[in-house]
Parts: sequence; structure tokens; C-alpha cells
Amino acid sequence: MTSTDSHLGTLYLEDARFGFQQYKRLAEKAFAQLHHDHWFTCLDPEANSIALIVKHVSGNMRSRFTDFLTSDGEKPDRNRDREFVLDSATTSEQVLAWWEAGWSCVFHALDGLTPEDLTRTVFIRGQEHTVLRAINRQLLHYAHHIGQIVFLAKHLRGTEWKSLSIPKGQSETMGVQAEVAFYKQAPK
Repeated sequence: MTSTDSHLGTLYLEDARFGFQQYKRLAEKAFAQLHHDHWFTCLDPEANSIALIVKHVSGNMRSRFTDFLTSDGEKPDRNRDREFVLDSATTSEQVLAWWEAGWSCVFHALDGLTPEDLTRTVFIRGQEHTVLRAINRQLLHYAHHIGQIVFLAKHLRGTEWKSLSIPKGQSETMGVQAEVAFYKQAPK
């Protein structure tokens, strides 16, 4: 690997970590606006609640990022269908514990990677991926579900929702300041 490749690999890993952190923080800003019952509200019988989405994402994170370089990202003990079932005793605190445990797996795996690892082969459900592709796959997957979480939280809060970025109709006055503030708050 050339020094340029190594530098690009380092930049990519930093950017991937930053992207995961940003999506985590975005969802947590939505969580902060929820009332207890909002966690478990489904819009219709086929829909998922925020708690179910979190349970699924957390299960996916554990499976994909535990032993990231050395075992298939679909662990034999993962029961994906169970990720979409909640016990009636499930609490929002339990949901948040799943959330933190999942992210712990993600960041632990990322912290152990080097630029040279990006071209290594890993497997997800028996399919080969470069490490770079596997990271991108998961970043996109989590962004999709976090978008669902934000949508549901905004819907459930209605007129009490506080915008997580630029409020409607304020693009001209807040655009640049809101974007700068959002990225300044990123954890290092």
C-alpha cells in the first residue's frame, strides 16, 4: 500500500466513523423528544415502532460487527425475525440499552481497523465484501432505519416537534449556521 493509499484509507475510516456518529446522534436527538408510549407506537398493523427498529438495528450491529474481520457478519445465533417482536414488559430503557450495545460493537470494530484492512475480504451471509464495501453497506442500512426513526418521532410529536436541522421556512436565515452547528457538535 502506498503512502497515498494509506492516507486515503485513514481518511475513509475517519469519515466512516464520523458518519456513524452523526447518524447515532441524529436518532438520539429524536429519542430525546419522545414520550414513553411513542417508543412502542405503530402507525398500522404492518408498521414497526421505533423500539422495533432499534431492536433490529442493534441486532444487526451485533451480528455484523462482532468479530468483524474473522467471522461471517450473519452470526448463527442471530434470529432476525425475533428482532421484530417485543415483549410486553419491554421498556424504553431496555431499548436504549440495546441501542448502546449495538453501537459499542460498531465503534469497537471500527477502532480496530487499519487502512490496510479496507481491501480485505469479509463475508455477510456467505457473500464476499471488501471491508470498505461492508462498512458502506452498514452505514447505508443504518441511515435508512434512522430516517424511519426520525420520521416516526416527528409524526408522533406533531406540532411539538423541534427540528433536528433547519426548521421549515428558515433555510435562508439558518442554513449555513445550522449546518455548521450540526457538524461542530460531532464527537471526536
